[in-house]
Amino acid sequence: MRLSKTYKELGIPYFKEAFEIIDAVLVAHKIPYYLIGVTAVALQLLKAGIKPTRGTKDIDFALMISNVGQFEAVVHDLKQQGFKKVKAPWTVFHPAFNVAIDLLPFGMIEEADTLNFSARKTDLHVLGLKEVLSDPDAIEIERKIVNVPPLAGMVLLKLVAWSDRPEERQNDLEDILAIITAYYTIAFNEVLDKHIDLFQGEEEVDERTIAARVLGRNSGHHLLESELLKHRVMHVLESEMDRETKSPRIAKEWARILEMPVEYAQQLLKALMGGLHEGMNGGQEGG
Repeated sequence: MRLSKTYKELGIPYFKEAFEIIDAVLVAHKIPYYLIGVTAVALQLLKAGIKPTRGTKDIDFALMISNVGQFEAVVHDLKQQGFKKVKAPWTVFHPAFNVAIDLLPFGMIEEADTLNFSARKTDLHVLGLKEVLSDPDAIEIERKIVNVPPLAGMVLLKLVAWSDRPEERQNDLEDILAIITAYYTIAFNEVLDKHIDLFQGEEEVDERTIAARVLGRNSGHHLLESELLKHRVMHVLESEMDRETKSPRIAKEWARILEMPVEYAQQLLKALMGGLHEGMNGGQEGG
């Protein structure tokens, strides 16, 4: 679905200026690219008329490229437009805009050259990009089209990123919870059309729990495309749900944000994990 939004609505300083440079350079190199991360979540929420829960200066793009040489050519052209390289090999910074851009390469480069990046720094989050970006959503922003992951795919990417550095990436958990909270409204017609079974036998409907289950169902097919992605995501959730886990990190953070009991947050996790199993097993799932 395409629905035009404005840079002002996104509320990120200098996003327009930075995005237009990135867009021009990548189009010139004929490189498919995708906006990911919290900015992509914000655009998805705005598309549905929902104000994002937090602001950010982080702008992340995923680039479908084949080799390091192609990546370095992009960086060279960005430097000609005022960007500068920083320590992390996939990050560029524009001092006039005071904005850092992460350019995460995926595709053929994952098999051939990712080690050239990870040998210098290990937190290159490319796991899952190929799978969740196989069918992106297109959003129009002031006459430019930007492709972003569907929200069901974004949940997986956020889980992967958080699991790499949980002590530093609490915002990923906030973003996942924001998606769950908004998803019942965003996917309301789909919920009634394709997931009516979730209402059967329920005296009281909890919208977040249903949304978490539907998100899981819609995410499940991505896990079938990658054993590594499947193992990572399910391991994270299963570890959180393990009865011997004295302090479940995701549930505690969600409970803090919602000001609800940890047991309720664990209910959301259980619904998400149950939906993932159903999606992978070809049961109830949405589009």
